[in-house]
Amino acid sequence: MMNITVAGTGYVGLVTGVCLAEVGHKVTCVDNVQDKIDILNKGISPIYEPGLDELIKKNAQLGKLLFTTNYQGSYAQSDVIFIGVGTPENEDGSANLNYVYGVARQIAESVERDCLIVIKSTVPIGTNEKVEELIKAHLKYAVNIEVASNPEFLAQGTAVRDTLYASRIVLGVESEQAEGILTKIYEPFNIPILTMNRRSAEMVKYASNDFLALKISFVNDIANLCEVVGANIEDVTRGMSYDERIGKKFLNPGIGYGGSCFPKDTKALHWLSEEEGYVLRTIKATIEVNEKQKFKLINKARKDFSTFKDKKVAVLGLTFKPGTDDLREAPSIPNIRLLLNEGAKVSAYDPVGVENFKKLYPNEIDYKDSIEEALEEADFCLIFTEWNEIKEMDLNVFAEKMYTPFVYDGRNCFNLKDIKQTNINYYSIGRPVVLEENLKITALTK
Repeated sequence: MMNITVAGTGYVGLVTGVCLAEVGHKVTCVDNVQDKIDILNKGISPIYEPGLDELIKKNAQLGKLLFTTNYQGSYAQSDVIFIGVGTPENEDGSANLNYVYGVARQIAESVERDCLIVIKSTVPIGTNEKVEELIKAHLKYAVNIEVASNPEFLAQGTAVRDTLYASRIVLGVESEQAEGILTKIYEPFNIPILTMNRRSAEMVKYASNDFLALKISFVNDIANLCEVVGANIEDVTRGMSYDERIGKKFLNPGIGYGGSCFPKDTKALHWLSEEEGYVLRTIKATIEVNEKQKFKLINKARKDFSTFKDKKVAVLGLTFKPGTDDLREAPSIPNIRLLLNEGAKVSAYDPVGVENFKKLYPNEIDYKDSIEEALEEADFCLIFTEWNEIKEMDLNVFAEKMYTPFVYDGRNCFNLKDIKQTNINYYSIGRPVVLEENLKITALTK
């Protein structure tokens, strides 16, 4: 059994470490934040991810999973080190590799035996080579090291399942030895393994994420046109989905993508291509469409309300998608910022995202424990996240609780046939508008 260390206990690092332990490996997860390690040693995940807490407790109790801040000791005796730290975007859209390079320097100064370093983080093409050069230039001991690329393809909210039951495992290697080590590590997963050079593996990750982001922006663009020409985007995408070349996934219209991957990865690849003198026009358009899409609901509400000042606005859903407490690039943030700046009074409900949102707006928002409380006396409602609690709610609650039941649904949570049975003014993305004229008049004259 090889001694495996994973650097970083965020989404990528922690899920990777836990899942490697789950299939039988002995894993040490390293992080420089003592509070996170203390929480993990209690069997509690610092991130909200279904199923992760249980696997942490199980494998820690079996002695297969350890958590520590002692990176020197962990790296010194490691056979394989996975780097799973964050690569946030810089102001110009490029990837910030400071955390990756910081770990690389620590490895160089600590490793005492021959070692394979595996970059799990999403990094620009060519980064594996640079990390290998950096480590070799700063090695403290006379050891042999090699760097390999092993991009992750997990999604927040389903990260454990996406790792344990992935569609494929991509290995970017430059030697048969590195391929052999990684193949042995991943053998228990019983998942197809694709081997290629490091630059191709780095590109696979960006190309995959950016294609999915492009698909989302494409369907949102078509949905916007549907509103203009009187078509129904749900019928359109249903007709498209029967074509196996297109498929049905990522064809749900809404107010744009968010999260930790799509926004930064599209910008990073766009930035990289321009640095190389080539413009990825499709990715540039993907980014532009997504930025405008975030404000679809607000722009619609402006047509119904002459001002937002002193209006009470109910917000349902704060996270960028259901199944996570992550707020990175969540459309709710710029929309709520705009509402507050224009004098609106915001009440919000989210089943798991409130505590994180309080870090941004601790006192400016009235956080509620239920949908009903958030809707009480509201002038209009904005839906940003398609939580099941929202999708399954009693639609009559809108008319019963709101002052004027104007509902702007950014995730198309409800069936239009059900909406027509209610007395609410409802707007969704790319679908026919259901409008009650008496409500329209009430809103404009209030």
